[in-house]
Amino acid sequence: MNCANRASAVEHPLNGFVAVAPEPENSFWSISRESREAFNKIKHTSVFPADTVLFVEGQSAGGVFVLGAGRAKLSTCSPEGRTMILRIADCGEMLGLHASITGMPHGMTVATMQPSTLDFVSRENLLAFLRGHGDAALRVTQILSYECMQAYELARRIGLSHSVSERLAGFLLDTAMHGEMKNGRIHARLALTHEEISQVVGTSRETITRLLSEFKKKEMVELRGSTLTICNRPALEGLRGAN
Repeated sequence: MNCANRASAVEHPLNGFVAVAPEPENSFWSISRESREAFNKIKHTSVFPADTVLFVEGQSAGGVFVLGAGRAKLSTCSPEGRTMILRIADCGEMLGLHASITGMPHGMTVATMQPSTLDFVSRENLLAFLRGHGDAALRVTQILSYECMQAYELARRIGLSHSVSERLAGFLLDTAMHGEMKNGRIHARLALTHEEISQVVGTSRETITRLLSEFKKKEMVELRGSTLTICNRPALEGLRGAN
C-alpha cells in the first residue's frame, strides 16, 4: 500500500493483525488532490533494496526523494569516522528537501533500511511545481519548520542530558509512542541493531548492550528481535527525568 493514498499498513509482530501506522507529522502527502496529481506527473518511481545510499553528506542536490514505502536512515559522520543517526524517516517523508530548496550541499547521508519505494523529482521540476502550487509550497514550509524543531530537540537531547541511560530511556519511550498497549505493557517495533541504537543515542554499542541488559533485569523493558516491550513506563520516565 502506497502511503500517498493511506498510511502504511503493517503486520503486528505479536498477534498478526494488520494495524495502520500513523502518518508522520511531516508527511508530504497532506496536500490537495490537484497538487498530488501534478506531482505524480513529474515524479519517477523506483524500488531500492535495503542499504542503498540515496545521497551522501556534502553531495550536490539533484532533487528530492519521497518515501512511498519503506524506511530510511539519516546520518552524519565526523572526520574521525564516528557515525550518528539523526533520525529514521518513514513513509511519506521527503528526503533531501533542504538541499533541494536552498541549493546547498546535502547536510547528511541517507540510506534505505529495508526494500523501499521512492519517488524522485529533480530540483528544477520541484521548484517549478512549488511555484505553481501554493498549498504544496506551504506544506514544504511546514515540513522544513518541523525538521528545524527536530534539530533543536536533537541538540537539547545530546547537549543537556546528563547520562547515556537518560538518553536511551528517552529514545525507547519515543519509539513506543505509537505502540500497542496490551496487558499493561506497550509493544512497539524497533528494527534497529544495538550498533544503530548506539548511533542514535550517541554512545558505544557495548554501552547500549549493557544498559538494555540492566533495564531488562529491572523489568523496565524487553527487546526481542524487532519487538520492543515497555514493561514499566513510569520507571523509564523517571529515569529519563531524574538525571
